Amino acid sequence: MATCNVSTQATLSKRFYFGEGIKEFLDDDESKIIGELAITSRHDSNEETIESWSEEIRVMKSALQRYSERGSIFFEYNIPRLGKRADVIALIDNVVFVLEFKAMNDEFTREAYLQVWDYALDLKNFQLGSRDRKIIPIVVATKAPNSSCQYVLEHYEDDVYQPMLSNADKLEQYIGSVLDKLRPQQVFSAEDDFRWAKSGYEPTPTIVEAATALFNHQTVDDITKHDADLDTASKTIDKIIAESKQNKRKAICFVTGVPGAGKTLIGLQTAIRHFDPEHHEGAVYLSGNYPLVEVLQEALARDYVKNDKERVAAAKAKGDKTAKATTKKEAKSKVQSFIQMIHHYRDTYLEGIKIDGDRLIPIPGYFADHQDKAYIPSEHVAIFDEAQRAWTRDELARFLADKTKGRTNVLKDFPYSEPEFLISTINRHEDWGVVICLIGGGQEINKGEAGIGEWVAAINRRYQDWDVYISDKLTGDEYEHGRMFDIVEKKHLYVEPGLHLAVSMRSFRAEKVSTFVHHLLALQKDKASATLKELSRYPIVLTRSLDKAKQWLKEHRRGSERIGILASSKADRLKAISINVRYQPDFVEWFLADDDDIRSSNRLEDTLTEFKVQGLEIDWACIAWDADMRLSADHQQWEHWELRSGTRWQHINSEVRQRYQINAYRVLLTRARQGMIIVVPEGDHSVPPDTTRNPVWYDGVYNYLKEIGIPEI
Repeated sequence: MATCNVSTQATLSKRFYFGEGIKEFLDDDESKIIGELAITSRHDSNEETIESWSEEIRVMKSALQRYSERGSIFFEYNIPRLGKRADVIALIDNVVFVLEFKAMNDEFTREAYLQVWDYALDLKNFQLGSRDRKIIPIVVATKAPNSSCQYVLEHYEDDVYQPMLSNADKLEQYIGSVLDKLRPQQVFSAEDDFRWAKSGYEPTPTIVEAATALFNHQTVDDITKHDADLDTASKTIDKIIAESKQNKRKAICFVTGVPGAGKTLIGLQTAIRHFDPEHHEGAVYLSGNYPLVEVLQEALARDYVKNDKERVAAAKAKGDKTAKATTKKEAKSKVQSFIQMIHHYRDTYLEGIKIDGDRLIPIPGYFADHQDKAYIPSEHVAIFDEAQRAWTRDELARFLADKTKGRTNVLKDFPYSEPEFLISTINRHEDWGVVICLIGGGQEINKGEAGIGEWVAAINRRYQDWDVYISDKLTGDEYEHGRMFDIVEKKHLYVEPGLHLAVSMRSFRAEKVSTFVHHLLALQKDKASATLKELSRYPIVLTRSLDKAKQWLKEHRRGSERIGILASSKADRLKAISINVRYQPDFVEWFLADDDDIRSSNRLEDTLTEFKVQGLEIDWACIAWDADMRLSADHQQWEHWELRSGTRWQHINSEVRQRYQINAYRVLLTRARQGMIIVVPEGDHSVPPDTTRNPVWYDGVYNYLKEIGIPEI
């Protein structure tokens, strides 16, 4: 198959708009190619788009004259994870040239440079057919002067090369130079090229990328690798919702999984898929993770505004002078309708209620004629992410007593825990409702968090007629020893194996990072060492120098990948090496800002703690390890400390707080998608010494990590 006709192309439209062997491409009329591009495009083709395609076709016809029998070409090639299309991809002698055109432009932009590099990395990391191919990204600003062009043939271990900068005239020369230098096997097969174009695509997006794609009407299948766990969990949840609605039942569903397995992704997809405010049967995604909600809301609002500006520009180009862009405030309001903070949701449905013994009842006449709308949630499906972090009864009672002090409607001695109250809001519906709890094992990191056990206790106390769906994996230590099976009314208990996600997707380079971290923190040195050897594609290194760590991060970062420094919230003595965990940076900009913004994580100037990164991720992380969690003299157990009065460390005796501290390091050590460097400082060797930085404390941890097999740099 040397060409791809319109009917065939229609079935491949998700991959590319136009594809042919180079020989056929050179023989085709420009108008024919543009016509096929316009037919396949799902968007209206405006004059600017047509002109860009025309320029790209002319430039590529000129640059590929020597390769008519050696490859294929594809226009508008889909990169689903990024929600974009590469302008042109040319396959010549098994080398993949990825071209980002700036038609009629006379300068190169950093945005285009990073964009084409992202395309190349995405193809290498996630498209199966690219695993054994060299990938050359090129930005083509067609009118740029020769002096600003750049030919650099430098590559990384994965055979993705550094982007080149070319104008229209130099493109043929650059392609020829690459092929002369690399000397790839000159065996052309159109069938192989189209097999590459259709090869499996298994991305693992960041949660921000995933949320953006889902919001733009893509599905989990479009943006993630085809993981059976995710597919099964999604279908299981949809089935539970459908059956609950049909049978007019109330149900609670527990979705568990290892860190990074996609619990939040499943929750977001469910919320967006079932969001239906018009019929008052929709869904809402709720999280107590303030940073996660803020970052997601801001990212989605920015993306919405950006896309809307493009829509308005296209409409105005067609003569529609009434087209008006959505404001940032309007976009944020739209996003907030289905992604909310749990506390805001909770406070909304605390309005108009009073305490009657151990019950909550509506205050008569509080809402006048709108009681149902205000008192009963508009959503029938509520998804609670990180449900294990919901508050205990004592913590919620304390908070509400302080918050409502001085008000007429005082909520003193509140009788419900947060899980109990959150279930009660959906229970207000007379017909049906579903509560979905997304639960990560071993992730409670703060005082007053109830854990899974309180959800079970709430069901036992007040909601024994609800249907309860759990997986068969809720028996491990991290899930409180299987207490889910203590539900009183066993006749309403249903075991669904599909509700557990066993494989981490956070790191596409290695699925066993969470297993390695578990062994490391459990002081299972031999198991940690064995698992580390399986992480050949996920570099983990060790250093005593923060400067070396920063350099390592910069050397590994490519395209728009994010790097950053993380540390425990109790790591107060890292201040001696210029890491101040007490300073609270703008975490939204830390995750989203570009390199030219000093608030960006990529500047490596600000540090986030476990409270600001849980549920989020970056590509390459520096984990700075302080003396707050150190090894005992015999290396048989962790010791837990916090700095007091600025002069001495005090031992943490509470087992609960000790567990929080281990979980804090678990969170930090599982944030990186592609690799991490761990910094354990030297401590203080001066005379007289700084007694808060005893080198022995740091050496113990450093030596333990070395013994596991983590290499030093």
